[in-house]
Amino acid sequence: MTTRSAGLTAPFALARYRDADGTTLGLVAGDRIRPLGAADLGAPDLNAFLAAPDWDRVAGLAAGDADWRALDGVTLVAPVEPRQVLQTGANYRQHVIELVAAGLTQDDTRTPEEARAFAAKLMDDRRANGEPYFFIGLPACVVGDDVPLALPAYSDVHDWELELAVVIGAPAFRVTRDEAMAHVAGYTICNDITTRDLVFRKDMKEIGTDWYRAKNAPGFLPTGPFLVPAPFVAAADLHVQLELNGQTMQDASTSDLLFDLPALVAGASWNMPLLPGDLLLTGSPAGNGQHWKRFLRDGDVMTGSIEGLGTQVVRCIAEDGR
Repeated sequence: MTTRSAGLTAPFALARYRDADGTTLGLVAGDRIRPLGAADLGAPDLNAFLAAPDWDRVAGLAAGDADWRALDGVTLVAPVEPRQVLQTGANYRQHVIELVAAGLTQDDTRTPEEARAFAAKLMDDRRANGEPYFFIGLPACVVGDDVPLALPAYSDVHDWELELAVVIGAPAFRVTRDEAMAHVAGYTICNDITTRDLVFRKDMKEIGTDWYRAKNAPGFLPTGPFLVPAPFVAAADLHVQLELNGQTMQDASTSDLLFDLPALVAGASWNMPLLPGDLLLTGSPAGNGQHWKRFLRDGDVMTGSIEGLGTQVVRCIAEDGR
């Protein structure tokens, strides 16, 4: 059986867990977890700590003797409490090339090879001259993988999108590329669930996309299980993989991002200040259900892993009354 700590390579990470006393912030080291209070953090709560994270202070706690518990003896919940969630669309080069080329091959004047070459040039031009595409999600959708994903009965085309998520540290407002990474506290795993037949409005096509309805049902943003400190993560080249019932569906590297992390943090900070603990999703690679013509069903199990960040296991159930 896959454990959530599988693939967690950092000497320590943060997590939140639930027990009879409520929800508690915890420090994870190996297969152990211990509570972290305000005195341990030197800050009143997690987001206040992330505003100026003192990872050396936490490292000392990880090396000490304390009230450690077995990690598999607690129920982990989402490791963050964001006030804002920003999502990035069409940001994996190979994924977007495939989407564009698939549309172009409907035109008999282009061979598949010509369509892919044309699409690749479009993406390279976008990387050189374009800007990231952002939209917003609801923090209420952020849950841990302890919560089964209830598939809403109003559609049969709910899809997965595994993503590396940046956790903001110091507030960022109109920062430059060179300044951007100083505002990153750490990273976690997100699965950005999308209802495909709600993405585009049918009643008024001129409106375009409807991300609110397509991406913001209860539990549609499974997150975690860990918040891994930024100093332990080489985020520019991480292996991203999602399995559905044991079959690999997404398999890529963050090195294929069209806009890298400094560009994303800088770009997202331009309109609105990013706050400590906020999530910035970086996009999802090729291999979602739309590609495979296979969408989520009752009983499906998604196992998502990102190199160094651990493993997320999400179980799907039919919504009551379906």
